[in-house]
Amino acid sequence: MNLMDKLHKKFGKYAVYNLQKYLIFAYCIGLVLNMFSVPVSGYLGFSMDAILHGQIWRLVTWVFCADGGSFVSLIFLYCVYNMAQSFEQMVGTFRMNVYLVGGMLLNLVGAILVYGLTTLLLGYGISVPLTNYEMLFTIFMALALCIPEGTVYLSFLFPIKMKWMFLIYIAGLIYQLYVYFSMGSAAGFGVGLLTMVIFGSQIIVSLLNLFLFFHFSKIRLNRKQKKAQTEFRRQMSSTPKQNASGARHKCAICGRTEKDDPNLSFRYCSKCTGNKEYCQDHLFTHTHN
Repeated sequence: MNLMDKLHKKFGKYAVYNLQKYLIFAYCIGLVLNMFSVPVSGYLGFSMDAILHGQIWRLVTWVFCADGGSFVSLIFLYCVYNMAQSFEQMVGTFRMNVYLVGGMLLNLVGAILVYGLTTLLLGYGISVPLTNYEMLFTIFMALALCIPEGTVYLSFLFPIKMKWMFLIYIAGLIYQLYVYFSMGSAAGFGVGLLTMVIFGSQIIVSLLNLFLFFHFSKIRLNRKQKKAQTEFRRQMSSTPKQNASGARHKCAICGRTEKDDPNLSFRYCSKCTGNKEYCQDHLFTHTHN
């Protein structure tokens, strides 16, 4: 039983079905308000200075903040919602909750660490403008890891395997981090690295959330189970493969196969080493070795 299974057994009854619907709806509200030039981030966005001065609601209300605002973004969110539903059907409601809530908490922790790091190095803290954009988009990446051979339609017209879209998106994120690094690298490697951490923190945190989710979802085997698995693989590797003639069975004594006589039956001998196979005429008459 892995960590995710243990958490599910203990807290699964508290899982919220279709949680992504509420997060995407909150993001959509932020997009629409941005279209009408309403300063959402000024009142609800993450600001460590404001939080330290008592505006603790900003620890939660930043989920309403969005980057920019356009109808294209709303269409994109509709696609994300459909992918999120598919992902929830595959992994279950509790695991979906863990992925979303874990992503939000990691974003919050990352922003606090960036504020503390910049305060220590620069003498003043920088608050990252938190949004759920990167975390929501990694749902596509999580779905691609589950069904890499699945097909999506680029621009609703061109079919492409999800595994290739996953690689393209990873390459785009790496390039984006490189751009952030280049912005400050003229002043030195350390400044470039700090710039990348500040502006790319949400990318880094979202990818970390993706990694941790699948890492803790892996099946963990105890020592006895690992030994049994190793023994099974060893036995399977020593099982006779298909013959060059196309036959799947061959008697270790006479060499006959089902190609020679379709009425022959074959069995493995449990007392012989190497999983030897014998025809019906030699199964009980051969010498065990």
